[in-house]
Amino acid sequence: MPDPRRTAPAPLFSDTTPPALLERHDAWDLAVADGPVIATAIHDGHTLRPSLRERVALDDDARWREEDPLTSLLTQVGDTRLRVRRSRFEVDLNRPRAEAIYTGPEAAWGLEVWKQPLDDTERETSLALYDRFYDTIGELLDRTVARWGSALLIDIHSYNHRRDGAEAAPASQDGNPDIELGITTLDPDRWGDTAKRFANVLRRHPVRGALPDVRCNVRFPTGGHFPEWVYAHWGERVCTISPEYKKIFMDEWTGQADIPALYALREGLHHAVDAVRPEFMR
Repeated sequence: MPDPRRTAPAPLFSDTTPPALLERHDAWDLAVADGPVIATAIHDGHTLRPSLRERVALDDDARWREEDPLTSLLTQVGDTRLRVRRSRFEVDLNRPRAEAIYTGPEAAWGLEVWKQPLDDTERETSLALYDRFYDTIGELLDRTVARWGSALLIDIHSYNHRRDGAEAAPASQDGNPDIELGITTLDPDRWGDTAKRFANVLRRHPVRGALPDVRCNVRFPTGGHFPEWVYAHWGERVCTISPEYKKIFMDEWTGQADIPALYALREGLHHAVDAVRPEFMR
């Protein structure tokens, strides 16, 4: 099937196995190894390019609260690991290109992001980063699928459950699982059983002395743009699972990490990936 992506630029990776980046980019850290599992943390980053620092209206704490700090530590489950260093407030890689730059409170959890609207030069600089990311991940997926026949993409995120304030009760467990698996953008005929095995393994590994509540498509039933884009271009050749971790591994108001909880979550994710990895080994 023809690839509907726009024409890619010159190759970004070498023809070696595993491929090596031909040119580093300071907006993300990418480590490539020979294997079918790719793990990404595209909202982990907090940095802004210098020209935006004077323009952003939010303090660091407000930005940290809406970012996904520490999720890059969970990408260690992948053969290939990608952690985006730039903040989603510079450009949100999980939204369509036309919506990737937050323009007002309605796009950013009620927050006024900018002291004044960004000019065209700043917008185009951010969108160039967006395009570079999708070119990079597109070539990486092309190469992984060509090498292994299919790929497992673990698209890692986190979410807040204490939005009413630092002293308020957390949101009800009913609609806020400890780990939500977004599986709306995988082929259910080919990968449905894989996703079930993945979820069942996660449920067996305790966090802070209790088995985690793992459910699918509860808070985010439509998925995000990134996995939708992957499905549109690679279809059943890529199995994308998007774990959304409730911030039980940190205090979302102070930023204080719960290291044992984070390690336990990473251990569970390792076991889940290992349980399904043979299905991607051609």
